[in-house]
Amino acid sequence: MIAKLLPRLGALGVAAGLAALAAAAGEKMTTYTYKQVGSLAIKADVYEPDGFAGPRPVLVWIHGGALMSGSRELEPDHRLKRSMLADGAVVVSIDYRLAPETKLPAIITDVEDAFRWIREQGPGLFRADPERIVVAGSSAGGYLTLVAGYRIHPRPRALVSYWGYGDLIGAWYSEPSRWPRHQKLFLTRETAYSLVSGPPVANKADRPGEGGANFYMYCRQQGIWPREATGWDPKREPEKFYPYMPLRNVTPDYPPTLLIHGLKDTDVPAENSRLMAAEFRRQGVEHRLITDPEADHGSFWSPEARAAIDAAALEFFRAHLAPR
Repeated sequence: MIAKLLPRLGALGVAAGLAALAAAAGEKMTTYTYKQVGSLAIKADVYEPDGFAGPRPVLVWIHGGALMSGSRELEPDHRLKRSMLADGAVVVSIDYRLAPETKLPAIITDVEDAFRWIREQGPGLFRADPERIVVAGSSAGGYLTLVAGYRIHPRPRALVSYWGYGDLIGAWYSEPSRWPRHQKLFLTRETAYSLVSGPPVANKADRPGEGGANFYMYCRQQGIWPREATGWDPKREPEKFYPYMPLRNVTPDYPPTLLIHGLKDTDVPAENSRLMAAEFRRQGVEHRLITDPEADHGSFWSPEARAAIDAAALEFFRAHLAPR
């Protein structure tokens, strides 16, 4: 059934097409605007399980894309989404404004407002249980998941960070990258900035082509991602970054956290998750670190390894969503 629906995506539009795919999979998907900034609607896709009454626990999924690209749309075979729905949870996948048109403090404000909307409007709109919220995300979404651990109140029940990071000013981000993955496209400064010179956007589809991803590559080549994402110089103004760095904001009441990272990651070094794990140990925070010696960033995990880490994430969430 799902395979037959795929060709219709172009005709229906992305949102309507994903809703049709969700219906075919036995789930309901509704797109909401959780925040309006001027003329820009910032949206969330809410997937509801079939056959479960409320109140229902909530998984908030935060997409990656280096804070400069990405979108809330989840593919039909997103394993963690499907597993959480099968357990009776609601899955809320959020957009947020993207850098560099919008800087990091405002991006985090969007994430905070998304949680506020879920807690205030979720019980009425999709029978959410505001006391049982967990969070997961990958890469920049993993970073924002870790940010949620200390910026969101009440704190989420548990977090899962897939190849995320708690540091924003280390050499890996603030100096030119040596990795081949960041050398595949070369742009002039003028061309690079022209890709992101329009009004604020909250979804990569709001820009032509792959403007955000290509601008990110330019930033990694130049070692300027922290400056472009925040407006601050990490070497001259490191203190301005500290409130937005999970590594510097872990306290004993930080939520239980599962960290997942490939040891061959050439985009976000695995040291980022190791540093977070060390800080969790120092503060006495419940945590677990899963690494794969052969895995690179994101989609560069083998199907078997990806299935294993998604199963670990599901079990971690199950343990922490159980009634207290």
